Amino acid sequence: MSENYLGNPNLFKAHTKQEYTEQQIVEIDKCMNDPVYFIKTYIRIVNIDEGLVPFEMYPFQEKMVRSFDANRFSICKLPRQSGKSTTIIAYLLHQVIFNDNINVAILANKSTTARDLLGRLQLAYENLPTFLQQGVLNWNKGSLELENGSKILAAATSSSAIRGGSFNIIFLDEFAFIPANISEQFFSSVYPTISSGKKSKVMIVSTPHGMNMYYKIWNDAIHKRNDYVPIEVHWSEVPGRDDKWKEETIRNTSEAQFATEFECEFVGSVDTLLNPSKIRTMSHMNPIVSQNGLDMYEQPIKGRDYVITVDVARGTIKDYSAFIVFDVSKMPYRIVAKYRNNEIKPLLFPHTIERVAKNYNNAHVCVEVNDVGHQVADALQFELEYTNLLMCMMKGRAGQILGGGFSKRGAQLGVRMTKQVKRIGCTNLKTLIEGDKLIINDFHMIEELSTFVRRGQSWQAEEGSNDDLAMCLVIFAWISNQRYFKELTDQDVRARMYEEQQNAIEQDMAPFGFLDDGTEEETIIDDKGEVWHPVRVRKGL
Repeated sequence: MSENYLGNPNLFKAHTKQEYTEQQIVEIDKCMNDPVYFIKTYIRIVNIDEGLVPFEMYPFQEKMVRSFDANRFSICKLPRQSGKSTTIIAYLLHQVIFNDNINVAILANKSTTARDLLGRLQLAYENLPTFLQQGVLNWNKGSLELENGSKILAAATSSSAIRGGSFNIIFLDEFAFIPANISEQFFSSVYPTISSGKKSKVMIVSTPHGMNMYYKIWNDAIHKRNDYVPIEVHWSEVPGRDDKWKEETIRNTSEAQFATEFECEFVGSVDTLLNPSKIRTMSHMNPIVSQNGLDMYEQPIKGRDYVITVDVARGTIKDYSAFIVFDVSKMPYRIVAKYRNNEIKPLLFPHTIERVAKNYNNAHVCVEVNDVGHQVADALQFELEYTNLLMCMMKGRAGQILGGGFSKRGAQLGVRMTKQVKRIGCTNLKTLIEGDKLIINDFHMIEELSTFVRRGQSWQAEEGSNDDLAMCLVIFAWISNQRYFKELTDQDVRARMYEEQQNAIEQDMAPFGFLDDGTEEETIIDDKGEVWHPVRVRKGL
């Protein structure tokens, strides 16, 4: 009977008797204790031009492997075509060969990509010397199992990909390209699996792709707000890439594409409401309280004025019911809390709003009343008898005007999102944020703003993204432009912005010269003996 696995001459079946020379035993021990040596000596990869060749590691790839081996949690930000996936695949192969009962998950944005990565690992395995191999129990396109009990699973990244399993190593490839809802659900479901073992490893590798979960984990790692060790590689560290290569690449692609794929900048979508340079400078912070969809950044302070804007979900799991709590006591306005939940029912949502609003000094609440929003506003007003609801009145061509209540003709609870309201709100939001009049410190808001783009004649989330929090921001920006806002907060945003802009204009246009103050003329003699007389200029010229 053949000892080969399913007739493959490069693999042998489990429970096949193996004999080793003393030299082979020494070599096994050396490979076991040094993954870099193992990879450089025995791993073979397919080169487009030369076929099967030894894996010649670059210095930064060696550093990556050393870091993976020394740390439990790693996140890598690398440019395209830098051999990042090959490096990790080689390291994973070392782990399953030289450790018993290791369960590894290779996860990518697509199942085909994950299986391709596993295929590259299997190719490297087949080309190992027999004395370094383990007997094969199972070998297919989606998984493999070795005689030492180690297993590898390849699948698409999803909340159910590894649910219920116990994995020692999880490799997330191109994690920045995972849709936002999937990446969040994945981490909420997979974290118990990760934390169940004291030696479990997570390796996240990607090229940036906007402000998303990958960006959040990276940013938190840089600021030491999590346990991930950040590994960053610049395109110039890849041999063969210099300024000439950069110029050629930009010429054949674009500046924006090069910035994302090779400079590894966290650039959002194209044609966003906010200037991309502003989005890149925005940094999130961790909430002091995070529970059941509510994130609090500041506790309520007695005497402060707060405003809450509400966007109600349409009832699909992709939409979130959301609200934001703003401290409007002084400029710049600050976000002190936010709520975001895609499972809460409209009947329960008013109770959550009321509880938070009362906590924040009976905050003024404005609900967007399109669709099911009016049910939430009605419940707050009539069932819960919350008195600090903002209302709007119709004012002819001016449209909706923020007002004080039912005494005025045409008054309604909340604000109806019309083209006019949205246009004004978006314009003011851009002015507030880019002028540092409104500080955004929440990750989900930054994420949504990075994909809040022009679509036709309006602004909304790009395909596959959310804009529930962004719309709460738009509502607030519209409110801040209303005359009634001054009565609520004792501030007039429009006047303040206008005054600041006028001052800036006046400073830019200020005349340059010398004023004649009536004193005697001074002369200056330079080093060459030349006499200089000051020029008299009248003010205003």
